[in-house]
Order: sequence, then structure tokens, then C-alpha cells
Amino acid sequence: MSMDKTIRKVTDLEEQQAETYRYWQSRPVAERLAAVCELSEAAYAFKMSFKGVAVDAHRGLQRPSSLAQR
Repeated sequence: MSMDKTIRKVTDLEEQQAETYRYWQSRPVAERLAAVCELSEAAYAFKMSFKGVAVDAHRGLQRPSSLAQR
């Protein structure tokens, strides 16, 4: 996946937000969903590391292995 690495100077916050919105609207839906997934995983990993829980970078977050029956 190739990334456009253009640096722009921001002088207006509203224009920056509009440009960010236009950029993400120009990306395919699958790419947007992948970005959301990646950000969610990073946020949960950050939260878990803040709590002192080790997170395996290759396996990501895992569900508990035990199940409770009703």
C-alpha cells in the first residue's frame, strides 16, 4: 500500500478538518474500515498496557480462554 506523504502547513483548523474529511471520503470503504480496525486495536493495546497487561504485538488482543456457562 503506497502512502502519499505530502506535508502541508495548516493555518485554519476548519479547513484542516474539511481536508481530512475529503481525504477519507476519497479512500475506498475497505481501506477506511481497515484504518478504523487498526486504530481500535492500537487504542485497546494502549489501554491494556496502561493497566499493566502485556499485549502480544503479533496476536493482538485475545479474548479470555475460559467461558462461563449459565
